[in-house]
Amino acid sequence: KALGHTIVPIRPALVPLEIEGGIHPALAGLELRNIEAQLFIDGKKKRQLFGELHFKKFGVSGPTILTLSGDAVDGLRAGKHVELLIDLKAALNRQKLDARLIRDFEKRYKEPFADVLRGLLPAKMVPLCLEQTNIPPNKLAGEISKKERKSLLNWLKGLRLEVKSYRSFKEAIVTAGGVNLKEVNPRTMESKIVSGLYLVGELLDLNGDTGGYNLQAAFSTGWLAGNSAGKEE
Repeated sequence: KALGHTIVPIRPALVPLEIEGGIHPALAGLELRNIEAQLFIDGKKKRQLFGELHFKKFGVSGPTILTLSGDAVDGLRAGKHVELLIDLKAALNRQKLDARLIRDFEKRYKEPFADVLRGLLPAKMVPLCLEQTNIPPNKLAGEISKKERKSLLNWLKGLRLEVKSYRSFKEAIVTAGGVNLKEVNPRTMESKIVSGLYLVGELLDLNGDTGGYNLQAAFSTGWLAGNSAGKEE
């Protein structure tokens, strides 16, 4: 900055997210696969991803959340409302999932609702489901009304989590922000403002999704800068 470069504000990226009110105690440590996470900023869907989600005491993490976190952090910093919508049964559309619920309730009609749920969800998620759907745990599956079944269907396809904040730089995999890319020659990584100054990796306003992209960016920009500087000599 002292040399005249524009610095885009530094912020954590690929970082776990904190959920309003924390996570239900039973969920801490639970890891889910094959879910779909949708990110909403001020009620508008920003992005969605299919993959894994990890529950922590403070909120959520895992590959899908880390990748969505960049947009979530920017939304929170702008004072916007940020929310996650988790589809716990992403492999089934609403019609197929509803048909499965009907079959399960008919087949196990003499069993308590809570027991039937354990065939649909990890045991740790059952208390939260009972709490948020308001269906009595001891109600027999055969007595579940259409309205209650729809309530369960909506919950399975759209678990809502309000994002209140994000974790610190210590828990972030990379940082976002840095030297404005418009001020760097992409063919050499040399500063357009200061001759002989080369900028690479996380010094730049450059960050990608989880999956090795940020390491590749660091390696590639470092190689390009070194090679270019060597040619100058």
